[in-house]
Amino acid sequence: MTVAIRSFAKINLGLRIGPSRPDGFHELLTIYQTIGLHDVIRVSVKHGSGVEIQCADSRVPKDETNTCWKIAEKAMVAAKAKGRVIIEIEKRLPVQGGLGGASANAIATLLGLQRVLKKQLPQSEKLRIAAEVGSDLPLFLIGGTVLGLGRGEQVYPLPDMPATACVIVTPGVGVSTPKAFAQWDQLTLPAASDRISKLGRQLSAWLSGLYSGAPSRFSPKRGRAENPLLNLVRTGIENDFEQVVFPEYPEIEEGKQALLSAGAKYASLSGSGSTLYGLFASKQAAATAAARLEKGGWSAQATVTLPRAAYWTRMGI
Repeated sequence: MTVAIRSFAKINLGLRIGPSRPDGFHELLTIYQTIGLHDVIRVSVKHGSGVEIQCADSRVPKDETNTCWKIAEKAMVAAKAKGRVIIEIEKRLPVQGGLGGASANAIATLLGLQRVLKKQLPQSEKLRIAAEVGSDLPLFLIGGTVLGLGRGEQVYPLPDMPATACVIVTPGVGVSTPKAFAQWDQLTLPAASDRISKLGRQLSAWLSGLYSGAPSRFSPKRGRAENPLLNLVRTGIENDFEQVVFPEYPEIEEGKQALLSAGAKYASLSGSGSTLYGLFASKQAAATAAARLEKGGWSAQATVTLPRAAYWTRMGI
């Protein structure tokens, strides 16, 4: 039996990098948002032992360094199962793109294994395994709009936001996350804890408006319906990685400006990059922008954000 799972990407709606921790990671504060672009993961279990990764993309590791390999080993132990796990990765998302492709692949592998083995692990166990494998894996066990804390592995579902049109731009370079963190540590900036607190206050103001309807300077003007995600980005949230990635890769910053020139209401680097995204007021505006960007020589795709219910429905499990 082979199970196929769609492995959806994420973007980061704001990302603050905090101080270094004793374990070598940094404190982070971010909002993850799943989107409609995806890879496809096929999982089967045969006689034998171990894990086998199959992928036509030569950039994808096929050994124990692959996140799918790591999570498959842990899941088989947790499920007290035996057999050789075969994982086929149909790669459609960029590698080292900041869209969480490898992490989403791992969670799709975990969910696919559950179906193949006909064994359901408790959600707490799946979250534990996911956090052990990587910082941004747990978000894909929730989907939709998700608050990420700690090193990004502490995840909390936020109110399910309506689908929002967006355009993904993929520059022809890859960004190393460890290198980006190392460059960040060399910057002289205001206290990291203050930067975390500022974004926390911005998010609190946004959330209080969602839950209570209380007026705030972030609320839309009376009589104007506002998409909550577009309202969120008007709080001034930013991705700290832009401060180190843009000077190193000017073409990535040019991609952000191209998105804004094409009509994006908000544009940002996703994660440590190199992928950029822009949020648009409508699907038509996003499609028009993507076509314009393609003519300008950019690799651009129009898609939508995936609310939590749509994320789980479209995954195919």
